[in-house]
Amino acid sequence: MIHNFNYSLKILFKNKMLIFWTFAFPIILGTFFAMAFSGIEEKEKSNPIPIAVVEEKENKNIKAALETLSDEKSENQIFNLQYKKEEEAKELLKNNEIDGYILLNENLKIVIRSSGINETILKYVMEEIKQQEEVSKSILEKKMEDWTSFTPDFYQNIEKEIQTILENNEANINNISSENLSYTMIEYYTLIAMTCLYGGILGMVAINQNLANMSNTGKRISVSPIRKSKLLLSSICASFLTQLIGIALLFFYTIFVLKVDYGNNILLVIFLAVVGSLAGLALGISVAAVLKTNENTKTGIILSITMAGCFLSGMMGISMKYIIDKNIPFLNKINPASRITDGFYSLYYDESFNRYIGDIISLLLFAILLFIITAYTLRRQKYDNI
Repeated sequence: MIHNFNYSLKILFKNKMLIFWTFAFPIILGTFFAMAFSGIEEKEKSNPIPIAVVEEKENKNIKAALETLSDEKSENQIFNLQYKKEEEAKELLKNNEIDGYILLNENLKIVIRSSGINETILKYVMEEIKQQEEVSKSILEKKMEDWTSFTPDFYQNIEKEIQTILENNEANINNISSENLSYTMIEYYTLIAMTCLYGGILGMVAINQNLANMSNTGKRISVSPIRKSKLLLSSICASFLTQLIGIALLFFYTIFVLKVDYGNNILLVIFLAVVGSLAGLALGISVAAVLKTNENTKTGIILSITMAGCFLSGMMGISMKYIIDKNIPFLNKINPASRITDGFYSLYYDESFNRYIGDIISLLLFAILLFIITAYTLRRQKYDNI
């Protein structure tokens, strides 16, 4: 078993195509990300999101919140706010002078033209403001029902209570990283997810070496008295180790060369990458075992699945993950790339780690299912002639 493990390692490291896709390509792509995004956020910080507000019905709470977020004297200014009539707002939106406008009525309508970064931020902020307003109304209604508790400072106490609840509301996003999460980090998260799933090519090659219909080595193995399960296990372990080396190189390069900040939970980030690599490995060996085709076709299938998954998780467009989560949430739940990136987000936003643990469990279940399918397929394989 140890001999086959070493032999498999040598085969994997001598394969130039494998080395490129699992080691070189992620580093090259990460370098392009760094070049493309260099200084982009500093430039955008000086350009708050232009929006308009159409007041069909007065809403002092939402209006006050928006004006706070639009304060030009504040370092945390998000919006460049202007009040317009609806026809004027539509014209501004049509001419791309604003990214969207807010219709203050009973339903609080947000109108945008496309699904970009600014539009996503606008939607999220308004959802948070609306949620906080609902909490405030609920508290006020409950207190108003109990007139026996009325005192001269009745309304002041309610205001303090509402403020306390809003500050501790679990629905609010909490930043627990060393710095605010950069939206360009989404690209690095998808880069890690891509590298994890590209490891499936390593697993595919390792399995092919043990299949009689794929290689001469596999033919010799199939007629040898050695237990096939041990050989397969040692080959899988060799490919997993190679995959982890590639992930380690990517982390080293992005952290120490590109100066990417993965936050304070770096060990959990690495653990998620390891579990994601296991899911990628399971994908590769299942494709190798189930599909009866040549190695180039199998490689193309793994690359296609990986790139499609990364696209849906936000690699080619940051707003894509939001669109899928909103319209086809089930698709991202079964997408391993999306589960990996979602786990990274949760390390910044979920102090309880419930979402992170859920993503870990999803990836493990994905890997176990594919391992079971692979084992079942390989046990049933028989050859009339070799």
